Amino acid sequence: MDLAALQDVIERTFGERDRARGVPATVAWLAEEVGELAQAVRKGNHDQQVHEFGDVIAWVATLANQMGVDLTAAVQRYAAGCPRCATLPCTCP
Repeated sequence: MDLAALQDVIERTFGERDRARGVPATVAWLAEEVGELAQAVRKGNHDQQVHEFGDVIAWVATLANQMGVDLTAAVQRYAAGCPRCATLPCTCP
């Protein structure tokens, strides 16, 4: 699934509920999910890690939808590699 499709699915599935929750609460949920991902990376198995990566990405899509941010456009700054030196691999000091 690409980022545009993910944002669309998240919007159609949770959009109304997400807007009712609001941005501050969504940021809190995202932070909680990042914490769960950190725990899974440290102590979980691969399946738990996959699950938590999915949750974090879904919450990022939720927040982007609320903020009117197109994630495909947002990640374009990495299309040529490092956004600072524009090389692959990065040659920044």
